[in-house]
Amino acid sequence: MTNSSSAKKARRNAAREHARLMREEAAKKARRRRFILQGSIGAGILVVLLVIVLVVIQVAKPPQTAGPQNMLSDGILLTSTTSYVPTAAIPNGGSPTPTKQADDGKAHITLYEDLQCPVCQQFEEANDPQISGWLNAGTATVEIHPVSILDRLSSGNRYSSRAANAMACVAQYDPKDFWAVNSAFYGDQPKEGSNGRSNTQLLATMKSAGADGAHVSACVNDETFKGWVTAATNRITPPGTTFPNSKVTVPATGFGTPTIIVNGKAYTPPSTNLGYADTAAFATFVKGLAPKVR
Repeated sequence: MTNSSSAKKARRNAAREHARLMREEAAKKARRRRFILQGSIGAGILVVLLVIVLVVIQVAKPPQTAGPQNMLSDGILLTSTTSYVPTAAIPNGGSPTPTKQADDGKAHITLYEDLQCPVCQQFEEANDPQISGWLNAGTATVEIHPVSILDRLSSGNRYSSRAANAMACVAQYDPKDFWAVNSAFYGDQPKEGSNGRSNTQLLATMKSAGADGAHVSACVNDETFKGWVTAATNRITPPGTTFPNSKVTVPATGFGTPTIIVNGKAYTPPSTNLGYADTAAFATFVKGLAPKVR
């Protein structure tokens, strides 16, 4: 074999070897691409499965129903317009402990209210001065239970629930101003069928009544006690439910606000044009049950 032939053969062999190496490298790259693609698909599937699991857990997870401090009975007990009885909070999944009322000649007034309720507003604004007087004179206590049954009347804004949550925030973080904030909310009550109030507006009203601070703002914006509002409302709305410390029951026609109980007896206003704004009628009712009230 001539040198020329040997050289050609060597070049052919080198070319074949180079082609073989190129094919192997291409095959390796293809395998790597398949591996990366399969890995990406697998990781994507795992992410999707993880999201599904988290969603299922969230859906299956029971709502947080822990209540605010100072509302162990589902209501806050006020002994003056700026004084309250401190209590622990209802734990998550727990039940309220009814307030024990003494037979001491005082008027022990229990109010179940919805801050969207115009009749509650009527009662509150008319009777606030005389109830405040009884409170500050030490002849009455008032236990206020904010509930939510009128969300449907705030055009999707859920004002009733959000306002009740805001009051729970006040009970937790600024209870001395509870009476003032409650009155301020009625003074700025949105009309039924309107858009309610934004959180910014709620917080501005609360601040005007003395309740302010980062904890209150976060509680309102996060709707910290949303689950408790629902649970507390559900506890007293079924027909036949008996209210604590009384023989008063929810009628078959359903729960309504305001529900006003004084020393175990329900107050129903006389059939006059004044209705719940009849302060004289309410005073007569209270004084007939509480001899210390003058």
